[in-house]
Amino acid sequence: MEDLTRAADLFRPIHEKTSGVDGWVSLEVSPLLAHDTASTLAAARELFARARRPNLLIKIPGTREGLPAIEEAIFAGVPVNVTLLFSREQYLAAAEAFLRGIERRIAAGLEPEIGSVASLFVSRWDAAVAGKVPDTLANQLGIAIARRTYAAYRALLGSPRWQRSYNAGARPQRLLWASTGTKDPKASDVLYVRALAAPFTVNTIPEATLKALGDHGDVGAILPADGGDCEEVIARFAKAGIDVDRLAADLQDQGAKAFVKSWDELMGVIDAKSAALKKTG
Repeated sequence: MEDLTRAADLFRPIHEKTSGVDGWVSLEVSPLLAHDTASTLAAARELFARARRPNLLIKIPGTREGLPAIEEAIFAGVPVNVTLLFSREQYLAAAEAFLRGIERRIAAGLEPEIGSVASLFVSRWDAAVAGKVPDTLANQLGIAIARRTYAAYRALLGSPRWQRSYNAGARPQRLLWASTGTKDPKASDVLYVRALAAPFTVNTIPEATLKALGDHGDVGAILPADGGDCEEVIARFAKAGIDVDRLAADLQDQGAKAFVKSWDELMGVIDAKSAALKKTG
């Protein structure tokens, strides 16, 4: 649990009084636990308990091993940011885990208002197919996948099953657009922000993209609840030889490995700073 202690300590600067705060902060479970459901759940509960902040979301990957931990964390009252989602199918699996956790809380007579977001990574789709499809399809796949997922999200929010939980006091698990900074220097630097303006969503806009939006951006048309022409666009990529389902699985696997690398680098920096402080102390 040493990594948990070091990670939790980073969270201490957040103000003690958070009851009136609208914003949420995410703290990640060690990605080294990604293939161990029980350890992921234990770490999520430990981090949330140590932080003692009501506006804290614990990041758990929406992988096969992560899904049971997500359900159990929600049932235990731990707010969850489901990360590493790349497709409609991956989102729906995460939403199912969230909803099962909420329904179990309701059945047990527990408070059902547990915060959660489902983070769909957008721009990595276009980076993955760059140079592999005709120029006419450049920078369109990520938005199409996001629109397809949004249609599933809105359908779930309108379903009788969700309405029962909502009427019992649950709050929606909001769809979150992640990785919305433009990777292609030839494309608009506000491409994904402009295209994904949608009710009931969150956009974690990178600082540079946010500044660009304030300087010269504008919000496009509101995303239609049915996803618009997303299926037509995705079909064009299929004709160009892109297997969307396989690519979604590959992107999730690559993302998990990237998380491990970033985690190792973070722990290395913390250890180095700690050692330096001990020498000067």
